[in-house]
Amino acid sequence: MKKTVISLLALVAASLMMVSCGSKAPTGANVSGFKFRAFVSNPLFANGGLNLPVLNVVNAANDVLSPSVISLLTSSLQPGLMALAPNLKYTAVYSPSGNTVTVIDNSTEAVALASGTNSPEPNITLPGFTESLVIASDSATAYAAVPTAPVTGQSPGAVVVMNITNGTPKAIIPVAGAHYVVPSPDGDNVLVFSDNSDAITVISTILIGSNENPVTAVVPGFDRPVWAVFNGSTAYVFNCGLECHGSNASISTFVVGSPGPGTTVPVKAATYGMLFGSTLYVAGTPPNTSCGSGTATCGTLTQVDAGSMTVSGSPVLITDGYHNRMGQSDNGQLFIGARSCTTVNKSTGLPGCLSIFNTGTGKLVVPATPGDVTGIQPVPGRNVTYVCQGGTFEIFDTTTDAPLVQTAPTVIVGQSYDVKLVDPPQ
Repeated sequence: MKKTVISLLALVAASLMMVSCGSKAPTGANVSGFKFRAFVSNPLFANGGLNLPVLNVVNAANDVLSPSVISLLTSSLQPGLMALAPNLKYTAVYSPSGNTVTVIDNSTEAVALASGTNSPEPNITLPGFTESLVIASDSATAYAAVPTAPVTGQSPGAVVVMNITNGTPKAIIPVAGAHYVVPSPDGDNVLVFSDNSDAITVISTILIGSNENPVTAVVPGFDRPVWAVFNGSTAYVFNCGLECHGSNASISTFVVGSPGPGTTVPVKAATYGMLFGSTLYVAGTPPNTSCGSGTATCGTLTQVDAGSMTVSGSPVLITDGYHNRMGQSDNGQLFIGARSCTTVNKSTGLPGCLSIFNTGTGKLVVPATPGDVTGIQPVPGRNVTYVCQGGTFEIFDTTTDAPLVQTAPTVIVGQSYDVKLVDPPQ
C-alpha cells in the first residue's frame, strides 16, 4: 500500500512539473512567448496518465497550441467559465467544483500574486453555483450572480462582489434569485436579473461597502428580463417572456433612474444577443416553434434596429435550446450558441447547438458538431472564430463556415469549456 501511495504521489509531482511551467514565470514574461493569445479552460487535460485542470494557451495568430499550460491543480479543480478584465491584465476562472474563482495574471500566465507578495492570490469562494461572472470597467472588481446563495431571513439569491487584485470578496448583496448580472459601461451601476421575476434590480457600485443599501431600485414593468446590452447610458433589456414562463418576449429600452421600461418592441423570443453597429441581434426559442420538418423545434434570430426600435425583416430559424453565447467575425459571420438543444442536425442525427448566420447574405449554417456551445471567440484580423462545443475546441474558417482540419499543433486534448482572447490584435 505504501509503495502504491508513494508511486501515485510521485506521478502527480512529475505531472505538475510537466504542466506547471506556466505557474512560475518571471514577472512580466509569459511562458508561451506568444504575443496574441487565447486561453482555453480545460478541466481534463491529459498528462502522464492523469487528467489535470489547466488553461491551454493558443497562438491566435496561427492557431498553434503552446506546449506550456497554466496549471490550476492547486487552485481550480474544474476550470470552466472565464471573464476577462477590460484592460486585459487579468482573467477570472470559475470552477463549479467548490464554486471558486481563481484570478490569472495574463502577463505571466500564472495565478496572480497577492499584492506585495510572492504568494498566489487565494481563491474566492462563492456561496453557490454561478453562470454569470463579469469584470467591471475598472478591471479590479468582479461580480457573480448566485441564485441559490443562502440569505438569512430572505429568499435565496445574491450578487457577490470581488476584488480581483487581491483575491478577496468585497460584499455579498442579497438579491432574491439573482441569476445574471450586466454592469453599465461607466461602472456606476450593475443590472441584476432574477429568476421568475418581472423586475430589474439596480445596484449602485459607489454604495458598495458603505452604510447605505447599494440596491437603489427594483424596477417593475418588464416580462421575465434575463439580459441587457448597453449602448452608452441606454440598456436594451431582453424580456424572455413565454420561454421563461412569462407572457411576451420583447426588447425594452431602459435608462438607470427611470421608473420603468421605455420603448418596447415585441420579438419572437429573447434570451441573449449583441449590438453590432445599429443592429441588435436577438436569439431565443419560442415554445412550440416548428422547424418545418418532422417534430424538430427551432429557435429564432431577430434583427432589431436599435435606433428606431423596429424589427428588421423576418426572424430566421436557428437551433433551439437556451441561447447564451454570441460573437461576430470581422467578415460578418454571426456565431450563435445555445445549450440543451433538441434540434436534430441532418449531418449527424444529433442535437446541434451552434448556428452561423451570414449577416450580409442571410445564409444560415448549422455545423455537424453536437453538444452545448460553451465558448465563442472571434479572432479579429483573421477569418477565424474559436468555438468550444460539446467539450471540443474547434477552429472555424469564417469564409466557409466549416471547422478547419486540426493537426497535432492545434488539437487540445481534454474537455475544452471556454475560450477568451487575452491580447489585443497584433
